[in-house]
Amino acid sequence: MVGLEAASWRYYGRRPDQLSWAETATLAVLPNSPALIHPGRNRQRLLEKRNALLHKLWSNGTIDSATCALSCIEPLPDKPHPLPEFAPHLLSRFRQEYRLRGEDGPTRLKTTITGDLQQNVIDIVNRHHLQLKANGINNAAALVLDVETGHALAYVGNVYRPEDPELEAYVDIIHAPRSPGSTLKPLLYAGMLNDGLMLPHTLLPDVPTHIAGYTPQNFDQAYDGGVPASRALARSLNIPAVKTLQLYRSDRFLNLLRQLGITTMRKPATHYGLSMILGGGETTLWELAGVYASMARTLLHQEQYSGKYDSDDYHPPMYRSGDKKPAKHNLARFGLLDAGAIWYTFNAMEEVMRPGEEMLWQAFASSKRIAWKTGTSFGFRDGWAVGVTPQFVVAVWTGNADGEGRPGLTGVSAAAPVMFDIFRLLPNTLPFPVPNDHLNTIAVCRQSGYRAGEHCTDRDSLPVPQAGLRSAVCPYHQLIHLDPSGKYRVTADCEQPDKMLHKPWFVLPPAMEYFYRATHAYEPLPPYLPGCATEDRGRAMELIYPRPNARIYVPVELDGSLGETVFKATHRSPNARIFWHLDAEFIGETRDFHQLSFRPKAGKHVLTVVDEDGEQIRLNFEILDKSKDQ
Repeated sequence: MVGLEAASWRYYGRRPDQLSWAETATLAVLPNSPALIHPGRNRQRLLEKRNALLHKLWSNGTIDSATCALSCIEPLPDKPHPLPEFAPHLLSRFRQEYRLRGEDGPTRLKTTITGDLQQNVIDIVNRHHLQLKANGINNAAALVLDVETGHALAYVGNVYRPEDPELEAYVDIIHAPRSPGSTLKPLLYAGMLNDGLMLPHTLLPDVPTHIAGYTPQNFDQAYDGGVPASRALARSLNIPAVKTLQLYRSDRFLNLLRQLGITTMRKPATHYGLSMILGGGETTLWELAGVYASMARTLLHQEQYSGKYDSDDYHPPMYRSGDKKPAKHNLARFGLLDAGAIWYTFNAMEEVMRPGEEMLWQAFASSKRIAWKTGTSFGFRDGWAVGVTPQFVVAVWTGNADGEGRPGLTGVSAAAPVMFDIFRLLPNTLPFPVPNDHLNTIAVCRQSGYRAGEHCTDRDSLPVPQAGLRSAVCPYHQLIHLDPSGKYRVTADCEQPDKMLHKPWFVLPPAMEYFYRATHAYEPLPPYLPGCATEDRGRAMELIYPRPNARIYVPVELDGSLGETVFKATHRSPNARIFWHLDAEFIGETRDFHQLSFRPKAGKHVLTVVDEDGEQIRLNFEILDKSKDQ
């Protein structure tokens, strides 16, 4: 033991200022003969030296006779207490940073950690770890930040059981770069709103997607056809997120992440590609929590700064008590992210279904309003959960330090329950204030969520971020021309214009329509009047699978034979016939349900589909040679 404080904790389990006269005197005489006299050896000699010192203190008037007598009969310490290790990973981090900085000064550190909260968070992490370890999930970490200051209030870098080498308890997960899964999706949503590329509830395509060899899939392997952007974020759908990033651009998003405070993604955007939004990069729990705290801080300061922005609100978390956030207060009219975009992002994050509560949490007045997001990395290696309120950010990671994946290791099942248990320790807070100065009310199309155009008859008034004023007009409403009965579409070639009925219609592209109408009230376009000219009808047919230039791997069946590839299309007309051709050779015909299974040879092919009206789609694809792959 080096120093009074270490000895006080080691022998008495308390701070030095909490020791009695007898305990203090015991520690005072220990250094005189450290090799010969200590609580486990020569106890009688130690007792004599302690009492001799107490009598000296009485004789010189430092203590009175009663205190001396009572102190002399106090027992000596028995078995040494284990030193408290409430934040061993934070201590290791401080030691490492101290050496890297080359600091020359005291090594005593006063942190921002709240002792009681730290101990309670440790208990929560350990309790959940008992369940997670049964599934081979050995590690967990948790971080609590104060939004206003950015101070770390609790820092649990890992499950700390150094006696079990399998746990790799020494690894500080909070500071370790890991795949963030879907936890970056809210940042993309905010960026899109900030730049006016969409509105809060813009309908996004959710259909089978193939982009330059990359085929993202939703977690549930299902498709909605079209889904509002806010719901896509709340449900963490992958395909709408990938298509959104394709519009926003990977390099632009990577630049936004770096400005927000993500420093671990150092490679160019081309390295990460569109998979960046699904966890194709890496970040740390420390930086991710800091980004969400900075966004919340920006929103909170809107009233204080009279609707302006302070760039210093974006800063990393801090754990040293003396460290303070920047205080330049260079206020500007525009910020890194618009306050309205941040507010809508947190609103969408509040709509996520909580584990085991099936949306019923909103019916209870005592439930905390928490904006939260989970993430699961590829291969079930990392489970994340991050939650935000106006006062706190709680971030949790679960997984294995060595990167081993485990079935069932998802953010919502493994990390979110830990996060919500931690939030139960924290006081309730008011909702995020509405940044009215940064919202403008416009007319939006109720069906599509886009800015209402001239053909959108069903409208809502919605306050949107300022950039939403220049967002795109609804592309899905068009004016169609019907015959006097209203049952058939017509053109000027088959009906006099003065007898036509002109009606706005909500029309989705064929692939979106195919999936959308299965779960939504959707009225398909009326058919054309028999014999009416077919010019300018627009696209009525679309291939769902394969997508252009797809590279298809055909699996082997249980009996060893090569499996078949399922090709799928959709047509606006429910009774239409589609004729399928492979490499200019007819292979089949479908009606109503347009799905065809066959076994093309390995190599490049051209698929052609033609409907009864002569509309044609051609695309190239390739069947991979399994023998060469082996």
